[in-house]
Amino acid sequence: MNGAEDGPLPVEVPLSALEGVLVGNAEDADAATGVTVMIFPKGAMAGIDVSGGGPASRESALLSPLAAGTPVNAIVLSGGSAFGLAAGDGAMQWLEERGIGFDTGAARVPIVVQSCLYDLAYGSASVRPDAAMGRAACDAAWEGRPVASGPFGAGAGATVGKICGMRRAMKSGLGICCLRLKGLVMAAIVAVNALGDVCDERTGETVAGLLDAGRSGFADSRAAFYGMDGRSGNLFAQTNTTIGAILTNAAFGKAELSKLAAMTRNAYARCIRPAGTLADGDTIYAASTGAQKADINVAGVLAADAMARAIVRAARASRLDDGEYLARCRQAEGSQPLERTSAEAHDRSRP
Repeated sequence: MNGAEDGPLPVEVPLSALEGVLVGNAEDADAATGVTVMIFPKGAMAGIDVSGGGPASRESALLSPLAAGTPVNAIVLSGGSAFGLAAGDGAMQWLEERGIGFDTGAARVPIVVQSCLYDLAYGSASVRPDAAMGRAACDAAWEGRPVASGPFGAGAGATVGKICGMRRAMKSGLGICCLRLKGLVMAAIVAVNALGDVCDERTGETVAGLLDAGRSGFADSRAAFYGMDGRSGNLFAQTNTTIGAILTNAAFGKAELSKLAAMTRNAYARCIRPAGTLADGDTIYAASTGAQKADINVAGVLAADAMARAIVRAARASRLDDGEYLARCRQAEGSQPLERTSAEAHDRSRP
């Protein structure tokens, strides 16, 4: 190898190594739905990349490089499909009460962007993230409660490998990874709720995804696709979304951050097979919390590496016994939702 190839390798560091952001989760473990919030008390420039065909989102247009350069105050990831957008209302209320937001002269308006994943076919379809759960996630972030990869926050109801229906799919969840390369810090947070399979790019191993009819081994979602012979309309019966965020201390503007989010999408392609279909609502945010000088190309490679690790962790850390998984699947025939509301479960939500 020549000198240009012998650079330092990134090292993994705690999420707390990234200053300027607070991360918190709230979930209803019984209903299998939840919220993950990233709060930027001093604001953060942000960009977005949307590669899926069915996103459920809030204020996405604000992140266009053509829009005003207003910092965001929070990124919210949630379950509940479009119903889960109500969690963003709770985050806005929480931020307003603390004087955090864009000063219009008459009031401070918190800038909250959000994406939701579809988890209504797992756990309860009638219990969804609401404003109270959004507030609970903000409380957890503010109080510094620990966050970890697994079936938490927005990943509480996430599943993967759904091309042949929920009974051949597997549990997934939330994944977190934070890397440092010299002074550059890059964190990835992702809720993996993909139509396809999750693969570890470093080993080629399928970590989670479509199982055979007897749930005794892995099948291949791509092979199932090829066998559809152009009949893919049923994909929308189990709607899917992988939603995530890249957080960095690099001093990037909105256009660069949108490019950073787009480069991070490489991780989806490397670890989710297939990714970005019309049945997926894949979205990636990128936010800057610092003033570190960095090359956008180096940052993009690092961001994709962090996201790839986070995707695999989301699946590995959320595995369930088959009996428990199948009992919680929301099947069209005979499955009844839980009747309890999310508000009644907040005191039981894990931090």
